[in-house]
Amino acid sequence: MKYNFDQIIDRLNTDCSKWANVESIFTDKDVLPLWIADMDFPIAQPITKALKKRADHEIYGYTRPSKALIEAIINRMQKKYNWAIKPEWIVFTPGVIPAINAAIKAFSNHGDEVIIQGPVYPPFWSAITNNGCHIVNNQLKLNNGRYKINFTGLENIINPAISIKPSSSRVKMMILCNPHNPVGRVWTREDLVKIGEIITKNNLIMVSDEIHCEILFKGSKHIPFASITEEFAKHSIICMAPSKTFNLAGLGASSIIIPDKELRDSFNASRAGFIPQPNVFGLIAMEAAYLYGDEWLVQLLDYLQNNLEYLLNFFKQRIPNIKVIKPEGTYLVWLDCRELEVDPIALNIFMKENARVGLMDGYLFGPSGAGFQRLNIACPRAILEEALKRIEEAVNKL
Repeated sequence: MKYNFDQIIDRLNTDCSKWANVESIFTDKDVLPLWIADMDFPIAQPITKALKKRADHEIYGYTRPSKALIEAIINRMQKKYNWAIKPEWIVFTPGVIPAINAAIKAFSNHGDEVIIQGPVYPPFWSAITNNGCHIVNNQLKLNNGRYKINFTGLENIINPAISIKPSSSRVKMMILCNPHNPVGRVWTREDLVKIGEIITKNNLIMVSDEIHCEILFKGSKHIPFASITEEFAKHSIICMAPSKTFNLAGLGASSIIIPDKELRDSFNASRAGFIPQPNVFGLIAMEAAYLYGDEWLVQLLDYLQNNLEYLLNFFKQRIPNIKVIKPEGTYLVWLDCRELEVDPIALNIFMKENARVGLMDGYLFGPSGAGFQRLNIACPRAILEEALKRIEEAVNKL
């Protein structure tokens, strides 16, 4: 069927985080919220149909993942990535962030170090510190509008023999974001092989957040980290979910793929008692999405591509002093606003009070995010057009 992504759905009074608290979060009910990472699009019809059918049963007791869901995940990995996984590798959690917290708890001790690559998704930072570990930030390098991994820095962090630090012997794991939120990079095979060789040589655990893996723009290809070699797989915890791809974040269901049995057993032991299985509707939605949602997804990706091209042209022609970091994946766009010469702390205030657009502050993603803003393009074109016109008007008044 043909889906209408131009349709504007009123999300007020639905208690959604994105729209329900606009006035309290942004101090003005007229602010357009383009901050949090969910879409303003109705989900694929087969998912709605499956949820309604399950709701009609009227008994919502304890549940478990169906054989059909497990087979759907296996088939999807094979079809999309030529990655043959086994049923026992799949662990289900009510979200990727709970899984990352469980991994840190399982494979580190108080005072150990965990590597991230800022600017990066804010819950990575808090997951490390909340579990008593120290953040080691191997900051990404911005070069000619494109972010790259600092491999020399990564080696220096891990290997005390060449480290500029007194000691980095307590590094236990790395959290990779691929596709990267917020900068939009989809790491190449070459990038992943270099990282993997460093990780395996130093016997670290790789936790790879691949939640945006199916939101890709033209020319981009996602490669699951663990699919590259068996050695990489032995060190890997791969976090995937339909939540970003199919707009199901509120249903909280993720598939965590852990090929190594010892890692898997330790992970399951660490989550016991406080990270449950996903709820029945989350599992039903995941199954329906993977089995019947691709017609919707193809149309979504085409719509997002057009939204991105519209945004790129708009900034280039009408707001050239804000530089767009062109994303290869995710529906999130990283805006370099440093030429505006607005204080980084005041930048978000400028956006919400002067432009009346609610974006996500760059400094929340780490020190190197200061002077940047993150904008969500997963909305009807009319909303995006209005938001960009508001930003243009505000910038012209500076």
